[in-house]
Amino acid sequence: MLGNAANAIEVDNLTKYYGRPGKGVLAVDHISFTVRQGEIFGFLGPNGAGKTTTQRMLTTLLEPTEGRIIINGHDITRDSYPVKRQMGLVPEESNVYTELTAWENLMFTARLYRVPRHERASRGRELLEMFGLWEKRNVKVENFSKGMRRRLSIAMAIIHRPSLLFLDEPTPGLDAQSARAIKDLIRRLNAEGTTIFLTTHQIEEANQLCDRVAIINHGRIAAIDTPERLKQTFQQVQSVEVALEPDGQSHGEALASLPGVSKTVKAGDKWRLYTQDPSALLLHVIDYARSHELRVVSLSTLGPSLEDVFLQITGQSIGTIRHEGQEDDRRRGGRGGRRRSR
Repeated sequence: MLGNAANAIEVDNLTKYYGRPGKGVLAVDHISFTVRQGEIFGFLGPNGAGKTTTQRMLTTLLEPTEGRIIINGHDITRDSYPVKRQMGLVPEESNVYTELTAWENLMFTARLYRVPRHERASRGRELLEMFGLWEKRNVKVENFSKGMRRRLSIAMAIIHRPSLLFLDEPTPGLDAQSARAIKDLIRRLNAEGTTIFLTTHQIEEANQLCDRVAIINHGRIAAIDTPERLKQTFQQVQSVEVALEPDGQSHGEALASLPGVSKTVKAGDKWRLYTQDPSALLLHVIDYARSHELRVVSLSTLGPSLEDVFLQITGQSIGTIRHEGQEDDRRRGGRGGRRRSR
C-alpha cells in the first residue's frame, strides 16, 4: 500500500519508454521499490541499466510512461511542488556556474529555493565551512578543482535543508582525497537525518555507504537488500586468494586447473581462485606450491564481495564495468533488438 509514512520514496510499476510504448526504447521496465526515511539507498547498475532515467523521473525531470511515485506522501504527478521543495539534486555533471564565485553560487541557489533572506548568509557560511570552502568563498569557480566543484554542488543542493538528497555518481573522476571527503560528507548529512538516494556504478562506494542497495539491470530491478545480505545470498561465490614467489604471475593457468577451481582472476600480484569448497582448495594450493618449490607469500579465503554479487546478477565483467563507467551518460545499448537507456 502506497503512502507509508516510514518511507521517503515509494515507486510502483514505474516505466519509461522513449518513443511510442511497445515500439520505442524501453529504459525502465515496470520497477517497484521503497526507500525508507533516513537511509542511504544505493541504486547500482552498469551503464545502460536505467539508473539515471529512474532518478530523473524521481526528481520530476522526466515524466513516467506508467506507474506512480510517492515522495514524502505526495504523488509527484499530481502534487510536485511541495516535493521539489523537500529535495536536493546533485547531478553527475557539475551544475555550478564557473563565472561566479562560490558565495555567489550559493546565494543564487538560496534565492531559487526561496530560503528566507535573513537565513541565507548564515546558512551559506555554515555550508562553506563544513565543506572546507570558506577561505575560497570569493574565488571564481572556474579556478576550482573537480573535487571542490563537487563539494560546492552538494552545498548548493542542501542550502534549503532538504529532507531527501539525490546524488548521481558523486565521486568518479575525483582523486582519492576528494572522494573520501565526499563520502564523509554523505555520511555526515545522513547522520543529521537526510535521506540519500545514491546512483552509482562504483560497487565499493555502495558497499561502504549504503544501508540497502538495489541492483538494476536492463531496466529491471534484479535484487534489493543490504550489502551483507546480498553477499550471503551468493555464498557459492567464494574464493581463495594466493600470492606466490618467485614468478607468481606465471602460474594462473596451472592454478586454474586445480580441483574445484571454477574461475581464476588476477588481482594485482595475487591470484583469486573461485570455488565452492575453499577449505579443500587450500590444501591443493599448498601442495602445488610445495611441488613447484614456490614460497606462499599470502594465502586467504574470501567470502563473496558486493562486486561478486553484482557480476553474478548482471553477467558483467570487471573490465566492462570500469569501461562503461567512463562512457557518456546518454549512451544507449540493449538486447534482442531493443535499445535501452541508462
